[in-house]
Amino acid sequence: MPERTPRDPAASDAAPSAPPKRLELALQGGGAHGAFTWGVLDRLLADESIAIEGISGTSAGAMNAVVLADGLVRGGRDGARAALARFWRAVSDAARTSPVQRTWLDHALGRWTLDLSPGYIAMDLASRLVSPYDLNPLGLNPLREVVRETVDFGNVNRCDALKLFVAATNVRTGRPHVFRQPTITLDSVMASACLPFLFQAVEIDGEAYWDGGFMGNPALYPLVDECDARDLVIVQINPLVRAAVPKSAADIRNRMNEISFNASLLKELRAILLLKQLIDAEGLERERYRDMLIHRIHAEAEMAALGVSSKLNAEWAFLEHLRDIGFRAADRFLADHRDDLGARSTYPLEHVLWGSVRPAAIPDDAGAEDAA
Repeated sequence: MPERTPRDPAASDAAPSAPPKRLELALQGGGAHGAFTWGVLDRLLADESIAIEGISGTSAGAMNAVVLADGLVRGGRDGARAALARFWRAVSDAARTSPVQRTWLDHALGRWTLDLSPGYIAMDLASRLVSPYDLNPLGLNPLREVVRETVDFGNVNRCDALKLFVAATNVRTGRPHVFRQPTITLDSVMASACLPFLFQAVEIDGEAYWDGGFMGNPALYPLVDECDARDLVIVQINPLVRAAVPKSAADIRNRMNEISFNASLLKELRAILLLKQLIDAEGLERERYRDMLIHRIHAEAEMAALGVSSKLNAEWAFLEHLRDIGFRAADRFLADHRDDLGARSTYPLEHVLWGSVRPAAIPDDAGAEDAA
């Protein structure tokens, strides 16, 4: 296994007698890029000075969340880390026979994208021309079997170490729906990850659901309303800003998807900021909102360099690569901002209110966010 950090991740920088820093985590979706979040969680779980009180997850973020909860019940922090590794290994194993694979040229050039893959090209074209109800009438989804075989949802719903929230989008109403313990099921997670061009809507109690990313990627309000920790950490997969204007058809579609799937997150961040400002201006007694501290763990430059097709690349080497990026991002965040936890926000919410901004003005690393 490659070296992920130059220092022992389990060695806390906090004083031994200090209480753990309590966090709420908001986990974005992003297909195979969710392995980045695996790395972030692996780093946080390795640190006894960090306690996770609640997780809100969408799509791949929801899968990471339920795997972590199951692992916590099975074997505490080490059990959760092992469960995450098993899950992502199972995802990779299930994809070995997929026709969507990198070509020899991609391998030779060291590219993780699937843009030249005949299987990816055929699937992409088919998804634009044929409904999944016609193309896949049986509603088969290999990932469903992976989740079924690796996650005990009884453990997920019994887990009292943290609160879980899984977001999906109600197809008929267009509203977000959040599944909570003790009623989170396999269907809940698959609904959260249901891309409508690839899979049939997931039916739960007479309602049809699509991917939660349309209305909550991830949903923040359950963490704000139902958890007590002051520090809310967004684990960001999808880049907010890109320096170049997309020109190719694939890049244009990718940017449209990024904007669409980040829109709900930006709206919630705006709402939190405006409510905090209103509370301060009017002197209202809403301490919960006034005291919320917002942070972000990301590797925006590295993730932005990956093409959209790589979200379907489940090769083990690629998943390990993403895990290592996430591990380093979380390690960097803790090194730079451990003392800020419980004291101040490190992700200035004023950024989300900018109507126009040059990409250079957006910080590229966690440490740069201090300057704002």
